Amino acid sequence: MGAKTVMAMALRNPDCCANIIPVDNSPVDAALSSDFPKYAEGMKKVDEGKPKSQKAADEIMQPYARDLPVRQFLLSNLVRPAPGEPMQWRIPTQVLAKSLDNMADFPFTDPEQHSFSKRALFIRGTKSHYVSDEALPIIGRFFPRFELVDVDCGHWVISEKPEEFINAVVDFLKEDQ
Repeated sequence: MGAKTVMAMALRNPDCCANIIPVDNSPVDAALSSDFPKYAEGMKKVDEGKPKSQKAADEIMQPYARDLPVRQFLLSNLVRPAPGEPMQWRIPTQVLAKSLDNMADFPFTDPEQHSFSKRALFIRGTKSHYVSDEALPIIGRFFPRFELVDVDCGHWVISEKPEEFINAVVDFLKEDQ
């Protein structure tokens, strides 16, 4: 949901950032993948299991997120609050689970009232449904200077294809210099 957050921030207050890089999401209301409730359930199970290590948390998550890159991305949000204490999520999993129905909504609907005229790099996973070809004109209306990079992967671009993601970001940022 970071992509929706950064797009909303840029549209709400364009001065807050120099440019933006939304990853595999677009400025439209969309339905979340049916896997998200399973992920949230797995995260709750991790809370209940009070794992002492990332490996133990991974074992708890496996039935809920079978793909390793997805688990790795989710588990990157685990922290240890103090030495010897169990791992905990950075976000409250109960709130996350209750918010799933509205999580893929987008708060802006009129590009005539809100637009971001600075550069925007949209990185799309070609095997994901979150940035369809039909959404590209809408992206262009909200973000008229957008650029698109397609990566041959699903929604979890950063975990599935980290090198391609980094290269796209570095190339984009080089153009600013």
